[in-house]
Amino acid sequence: MEVRGLTRSYGHRKAVDALDLTVRVGDVYGFLGPNGAGKTTAMRCILGLIRRDAGEIAIFGDKGVSARRHVGAIVESPAFHEWLSGHRNLVLSAAYAGVENPRAEVDRVLERVGLAERAADRAGTYSLGMKQRLAIARALLTRPRLMLLDEPTNGLDPRGMHEIREFIRSLALHDGITVFISSHLLAEVQQICNRVGIIQDGRLRAEGYVKELVSGDVSSLVVEIGTPEPDKLSTALEGVDGAEVLGPGESGRIRVRPGALEPAALNAHLVQAGVPVEAFVPIQRSLEDVFLELTQ
Repeated sequence: MEVRGLTRSYGHRKAVDALDLTVRVGDVYGFLGPNGAGKTTAMRCILGLIRRDAGEIAIFGDKGVSARRHVGAIVESPAFHEWLSGHRNLVLSAAYAGVENPRAEVDRVLERVGLAERAADRAGTYSLGMKQRLAIARALLTRPRLMLLDEPTNGLDPRGMHEIREFIRSLALHDGITVFISSHLLAEVQQICNRVGIIQDGRLRAEGYVKELVSGDVSSLVVEIGTPEPDKLSTALEGVDGAEVLGPGESGRIRVRPGALEPAALNAHLVQAGVPVEAFVPIQRSLEDVFLELTQ
């Protein structure tokens, strides 16, 4: 999916402002941003649920309305006829979507999301996690090549979050579906997404592979150092360009930014300066760290 210059305004406020995104075939792409950043508005524009003011959207190279035949989606909270069974809800959805052989397709997707044994139960008796799986089943009815999921783990308990996370992984790995997922749960995104885009105030702030974004450069590295002589540590860091003590770390260690030195070089420098180093722990930046840096 290629999004170029996507813009949507409400009055004088631009909810989405010249947004560019690139989602590659096979990606599990995380679409991140603070509340009100424009994530859901952008997704609704991509799906044609609301009009865009400007910009182009190409899905598998197709810029027309016909491109949507490749897409399955859950936007905001899924809704069902609570008095009907899960199976009957999907049969109706399949009929509305013009799915051929709807009952066979419904049986297929219910089995795929693990709801076959509860298919005859009323949707109103389903847990929130089951309703999310039913919504994914509905989105799978048309055999999409791209799936857009808006906050799919929102409100779920830890078990439900784990189930949906594993299922999203399996969509990409086993079904060959490209997944575009918006979320505010950054630890979840870091576990399941290979690429992300971060927006704020409707504009793209960063886009790339998760591993590259969290690795940063030397200036962003942080280490935690355990020593019984913190004053000597501070003195030793005074001669290192860009190095600074950031504050307390875990287990009584001191959090330090190495500045211009690689971790191994910093450790050697401290030993040469007579600092008794009892622990030296490089701290991997998280996606949350990157997110906060870009959206503060």
